[in-house]
Amino acid sequence: MAVLTCVMFLQGQPTPKLGLDLAGGTTVTLTARTESGATPPDTQMTQAVKIMTQRVNGLGVSDAEVAKQGNRNIVVNVPGEGQDRVVQLIGTTAKLQFRQVFAVAEGRPTSGTSPSPAPSPSGSAKPSASPSASPSGTTTPRGRAVSKALAAPSPSPSASSSGGSASPSASPSATGAPSPLPTDLLGGQDYSAIDDKAVIQQFEKLNCSGADKRAPGANDPNRKWVAACDQDGEAKYILGPVRVEGTQVSDANAMPPDAQQGQSSWTVALKFKAQGGRQFGQVTSEAYQAPAGSPQRQVAIVLDGQVISAPSIDNGAITGGTASIYGPPESFTQSYATDLANVLKYGALPLEFTQSSIDEVSSTLGSDQLRGGLIAGAIGLVLVVLYCLLYYRGLGLVAVGSLLVASGITWVSVVILGENMGFRLSLPHIIGLIVSIGITADSFIVYFERLRDELRAGRTLRPSVETAWRRARRTILVADAVTFLAALVLYFLAVGGVRGFAFAMGLTTLIDVVVVFFFTKPLVALLSRTRFFGRGHALSGLDPRRLRATTTTTTTRPTGQEA
Repeated sequence: MAVLTCVMFLQGQPTPKLGLDLAGGTTVTLTARTESGATPPDTQMTQAVKIMTQRVNGLGVSDAEVAKQGNRNIVVNVPGEGQDRVVQLIGTTAKLQFRQVFAVAEGRPTSGTSPSPAPSPSGSAKPSASPSASPSGTTTPRGRAVSKALAAPSPSPSASSSGGSASPSASPSATGAPSPLPTDLLGGQDYSAIDDKAVIQQFEKLNCSGADKRAPGANDPNRKWVAACDQDGEAKYILGPVRVEGTQVSDANAMPPDAQQGQSSWTVALKFKAQGGRQFGQVTSEAYQAPAGSPQRQVAIVLDGQVISAPSIDNGAITGGTASIYGPPESFTQSYATDLANVLKYGALPLEFTQSSIDEVSSTLGSDQLRGGLIAGAIGLVLVVLYCLLYYRGLGLVAVGSLLVASGITWVSVVILGENMGFRLSLPHIIGLIVSIGITADSFIVYFERLRDELRAGRTLRPSVETAWRRARRTILVADAVTFLAALVLYFLAVGGVRGFAFAMGLTTLIDVVVVFFFTKPLVALLSRTRFFGRGHALSGLDPRRLRATTTTTTTRPTGQEA
């Protein structure tokens, strides 16, 4: 208990966090949006509610509520104020795509710009180094290959740079279509592999430095060619068809930095399904066969229409069925990696949602109900203590001390769980803790009665302590196991407040086992060595004469004998 108490104070939070019913929280209304504007199917709304609930549970947020309202709204209630991060994560569509890169440039618009004088004698472009993917399948930080042009060549179709030349066949006609992007801004590539001039035009005019970095159509898996920005707006891409969809990801986990692997930031480890692993191996194989330094060497990881990473496949195809996403430590923090892994693990929402409203709400029950629950718990505890003292006398002090230790461990555990797992104490939890007072007292009573039985049989105290413990231990474990299994089944089958009640009952059952084994029994063994208990003082509760006097004996007369 001392260790848990130190952990609690080191966290700087000595009181439990309260749930939605006792402390209020954040309420957000999410409205489903369809391209046609029609009412979304009920099956998709139900699936969205299920995925949002899984995301909340994945974050460890306790007592959150996700419910459908009407035909196209979902209302999410999260306990605690200022839960913008949780609310935004819940409503993230999380459509993951893997696409091959065919062009990359700086994030600002390039259409209509005039070439600048060449600062170097050669007038050639010097693209920045492309990050590479390691053989194990991990991506390099951010993976951007943004070509920083030192000079722009002449817009003539025959203009060339050190990386290649612009193909005249890819040049638009004189009807107002865009001219090819200078090859030095494309990392030495041209548009010859891209057969969609509308995407080329969109790419040139795309401004990724604005507030909205989601290019139109970038999240559409049915589009063969898309233009997309990265998350920071520093680079923009032309991406080919979707090669692997997020539905092929079977698992995703946030992993801490690994200094041995040279990683200084958190990572998201992905594991593909069998088909996804083959698809990922195919696209990385094709990327590896592209010319060195070409944008086609990169495979973009696109989340909700934004490129979060675009590693260059420089060490061979990745066929192990796994990959990792990581980036600069300042942006790939623990919370970012955890959020990303959480949304990828439970899959994409079947619909896109917009926030219709977000409000801070007050508690639904308030301080009066909380005070009433605490008073009820205190009354129950006092009654149990009085019973133990009146019936067991001095031995009842052991029960009182054990209850206080169990209460302290429960308090500290709830505080620690609140800080590390998002656990929040609600009224059903408090009810479960109150009910568990009797369950905990039962364990002490079983042991004490076994001990008193040994003394009634005429045995001395010190050997009786061990004999009674061997007899009581099995009964205590079986009783607690039945209670814990009942709480476990109730937790997984129930929802809402009933689930909170089951969690509290299961937690206190485990604490009961710890207290009985590591506090109650050792304390009784220690007290048996004292004169007060060892010699069976009348107020100790272990007086052999008093115990034998309480046994009832009956005598019978022989058959046929008259009184």
